[in-house]
Amino acid sequence: MKYSHSGLYHYCQHLGDHINQLLQAEEKPPVQMYLPPRRKLKLHTEPYHLVEQRWHKLFRPFLKDCLIWHAPFQSGRIIPNKKRYPHIKVVLTIHDLNVLHEGKPADVQQKSIAHTQSLIAQSDAIVCISEATRTDVLAHCDVGSKPIHVIYNGLNKVPQQVGEPVAYKPDRPFLLGIGYQNKKKNFHVLLPLLRSNPDLELLLAGHHDDPAYVDQMRQVAQRMGVADRLHLLGTVSEADKAWYLNHCQAFLHPSLAEGFGLPVIEAMQFGKPVFLSTTTSLPEIGGDAAFYFPDFEAETVQRVFEQGMAAYAQTPNAETVIQQHAARFTWEKSARQYVAVYNSLLS
Repeated sequence: MKYSHSGLYHYCQHLGDHINQLLQAEEKPPVQMYLPPRRKLKLHTEPYHLVEQRWHKLFRPFLKDCLIWHAPFQSGRIIPNKKRYPHIKVVLTIHDLNVLHEGKPADVQQKSIAHTQSLIAQSDAIVCISEATRTDVLAHCDVGSKPIHVIYNGLNKVPQQVGEPVAYKPDRPFLLGIGYQNKKKNFHVLLPLLRSNPDLELLLAGHHDDPAYVDQMRQVAQRMGVADRLHLLGTVSEADKAWYLNHCQAFLHPSLAEGFGLPVIEAMQFGKPVFLSTTTSLPEIGGDAAFYFPDFEAETVQRVFEQGMAAYAQTPNAETVIQQHAARFTWEKSARQYVAVYNSLLS
């Protein structure tokens, strides 16, 4: 919850809000969020949220009456000590084991998986946010006889009508990508599209997670002669993101590893044609409503893009079909499924 532009931040905020709406309707006590001491949150100032204190390393009095502890991240650091608090049931959400798909050194992979395994060992139930993640967990971790559920993320509803963008307003049609700017996101494979489509710009929004990778993209674009049409925007406001999603010609997400892929369904809620890689969770989330790159050769990327845009233009109600696909993913549904998991541990 320290980084308000991250997917994990939105996951916690939206899921917590919708679970509490359910609990309030049932006249039950709310879920409390355990928040970092230095936080930049856009949460309501509910008095029941808990803020981490230094002395909590020694004693956390609120755990005395806690029945369920939901650890929302497979690389998290805070989980109740089962020996000290045997009455607490722990739910662990695993978003991905992407370290297996990112080309990281073997020792880095082993360290990451070992940490996730240590959290699994302290948990009573596991939730994965896609079938792809569940498959990875079962293949690389020991879950024993613990129940393992798949609960999809919900759609972060983006406003349809917003003002002009502050970061940058394109003066011609543009393609859009959203996500951390690093090797895993694989955005550089899109640069040849600018050479093949001189009437288009490419906007990439997201934190420059790997500055060397960002510089490499700029250098490649310069050599291709398309640098003036590549715009690496960095982190943008939610209002700017909404404007870009609403006005782009297409959304492209050639990522090599995703636990879910929230930006994909964010773009789909606008009925935009979406182009994805075939790796990890993306075919599962995009389904038949998306187009896919079977490989990332420049000719393949251009062919899939060209054919996909033509199919989109020729398909009756294509926009509506894509919007209906995105509407399948709701935080209301996710919240009900999580509450069902909590209750299963209390029965």
